[in-house]
Amino acid sequence: MTSDWAVPFAAVPRAAFLPERMWVWDIETQATELHDRRADLAAWTRAAHRDAPIVTQWDDGRHTGPAAGKLATSSASMPSVVLSMLRDLDVVDGARVLEIGTGTGWNAGLLCARLGDANVVTVEVDAQVAATARTALGRAGWRPEVICGDGAAGHRDRAPFDRVIATAGVRRVPYAWVEQTRPGGVVLAPWGTHYSNQEALVRLTVSEDGTASGPFLRAVEFMTLRGQRLDWERFSGHVPDHYESIPAVRGTDATLGELAGLAQRFACGLRMPRCAQVVNGHRVWLFDMDSTSWTLAEFPEEGAPLVRQSGSRRLWDEVLGVLDWWEREGSPEPHHFGLTVTPDGQSAWLGDAADAWTV
Repeated sequence: MTSDWAVPFAAVPRAAFLPERMWVWDIETQATELHDRRADLAAWTRAAHRDAPIVTQWDDGRHTGPAAGKLATSSASMPSVVLSMLRDLDVVDGARVLEIGTGTGWNAGLLCARLGDANVVTVEVDAQVAATARTALGRAGWRPEVICGDGAAGHRDRAPFDRVIATAGVRRVPYAWVEQTRPGGVVLAPWGTHYSNQEALVRLTVSEDGTASGPFLRAVEFMTLRGQRLDWERFSGHVPDHYESIPAVRGTDATLGELAGLAQRFACGLRMPRCAQVVNGHRVWLFDMDSTSWTLAEFPEEGAPLVRQSGSRRLWDEVLGVLDWWEREGSPEPHHFGLTVTPDGQSAWLGDAADAWTV
């Protein structure tokens, strides 16, 4: 921990922003464990100090009961992730910061301890989450401006900002964030595609011409901005009940690991726009977002997969083409890519921003 963040982290304890009932994510088991402060204070306290993500809300607040809900919709990120993102933000004394996704309020509290209340604005879409965070911040002695609203719109009334930091994943960087950042300022956000839940942290520097561009730093995974979530029900009519009667062909010797690998999924998302992938055990599904085209690849323990395709978009052929391109390019990791955002859209690039393609 660098010295400029050591004092804020000591002054703003994470536990002060956590609810009495929370679900701690175990990366090894890929499951959540409920901790209730009223039932076991010692276990709750240990969990609060773990370097693990904690789910604080399920199903946009509709969830009740001790069991985990269907969709995690608000959380407290891993402390190591919070620290690394604040370092990447690279603030200086007096910097004005807009945070998208208040959540528990802990990240906003850390920014206040570093920069002062008057320099921090945080936006939260969920009214209950915003109110709880505002209370927790006030109880801890911090009073940034907490806005309940759509974070995609930013907060024009306090612009321009020196830094914008998003703690929710985006599939498109809202141009409002670029407009509301001064030239030379930075937008830091987890970015990914609808292809998978795999994201990478992108650090964009805003230029005088109103564009923003910069590299991906490393792989991350965040809850998606509510207005950009993928509605999986849109694919409910893609696959007919009798899909198993559709003739299957032996695919090439692509392995399940190649299709499900972190770097491969990120690259496929960049090179296969408007496509969603689902890995379900030994099966890989691909869905086109603009038609009813779909692909199912079933992987046996040995040998080539059995592939079924339907529709005009041949998604299996596309994914094999991307994997071949990825290998020819030297198997790049997410941090080898970059992103450019303009008023007209966004484009990705590998190594050189001049050779960008639309995403």
